[in-house]
Amino acid sequence: MKITKLTTYIVPPRWLFLKIETDEGITGWGEPVVEGRALTVQAAVHELEDYLIGKDPFLIEDHWTVMYRGGFYRGGAVHMSAIAGIDQALWDIKGKALGQPVHSLLGGQCRDRIKVYSWIGGDRPSDVAKNARDVVAAGFKAIKLNGAEELQIVDGNDKIDAIVATIGAVRDAVGPHIGIGADFHGRVHRPMAKVLARELEQFKLMFIEEPVLSENLEALKEIANHCSAPIALGERLYSRWDFKSVLAGGYVDIIQPDLSHAGGITECRKIATMAEAYDVALAPHCPLGPIALAACLQIDAVSHNAFIQEQSLGIHYNQGSDLLDYITNKDVFRYENGFVEIPQGPGLGIEVDEAHVIEMARQGHRWRNPLWRHQDGSVAEW
Repeated sequence: MKITKLTTYIVPPRWLFLKIETDEGITGWGEPVVEGRALTVQAAVHELEDYLIGKDPFLIEDHWTVMYRGGFYRGGAVHMSAIAGIDQALWDIKGKALGQPVHSLLGGQCRDRIKVYSWIGGDRPSDVAKNARDVVAAGFKAIKLNGAEELQIVDGNDKIDAIVATIGAVRDAVGPHIGIGADFHGRVHRPMAKVLARELEQFKLMFIEEPVLSENLEALKEIANHCSAPIALGERLYSRWDFKSVLAGGYVDIIQPDLSHAGGITECRKIATMAEAYDVALAPHCPLGPIALAACLQIDAVSHNAFIQEQSLGIHYNQGSDLLDYITNKDVFRYENGFVEIPQGPGLGIEVDEAHVIEMARQGHRWRNPLWRHQDGSVAEW
């Protein structure tokens, strides 16, 4: 079997899909994208295409190594996301050709299902109590919300009080036993992160996500000493080498590699195994489309330290299009009692509605994240 063609589709709401074709008629799908940089990643995919055409798609490990090590400059969001989508598609091809789900080729599943959590609210946490109750009523056992608006490096206690009130309202709405993840989104700097972590201790959070930006990892030691809630991060780390210092430091309890950013299935399998050796949990990041979610579930299936999966069905970013719009086997992501079953179909286990993909690619998108500013006019972290 030989790779014959790579086709990319920029589709709303903010995704990039990749189709890889072979001379035997078997195709694979991947989702290589950086949110807000879809065109850039698309170009990177087609730069890698020159190497892939004519190659045997089964040699995934070798192709991954060439795509990573074959260039003098390597790593980072764009390069690793391009590799990630290609890697997903190659695994999809191999699974389909052999009539097996990807997780079977990775050693076989060690779980039948995995817990999922649902986002509530939007970018600015307000009126989230009702949303939280609705999500719990739908069967979810865990939720996540943006835990902070913009905060300057040192800010007032009124901002802290507002955050505490919001998360407190959610805890009151859902009761004591629903998991709550508070995503600081890198919006909080070290001086305020210590204060906020201590103030949120009372709510017994499932985790605090990105309490500081990933480039400020040295601050985690002090933040960890101010709270008992597990600390999660990793959506802005792109390789096992990025995660190496995080794990060795010992101040992160949950890692969140993104299967569309961190080198795909091949690399995230290795990252998950590294984390297991440090007794660190796995919760893959996935506010993206159906291909990315299907890839995440393959890693969840074979990773003993995976405990929960992010998913974006109905998320506020998905305006106009959602996950199930792009697949024909819509029951593959059936959520029940707060869990989703591990897909059992060949490859990634999803059937992409190619006609709809082509139709929506005519519309495309130029999604950009919001730009926030502080009251003094300086740029705020979004």
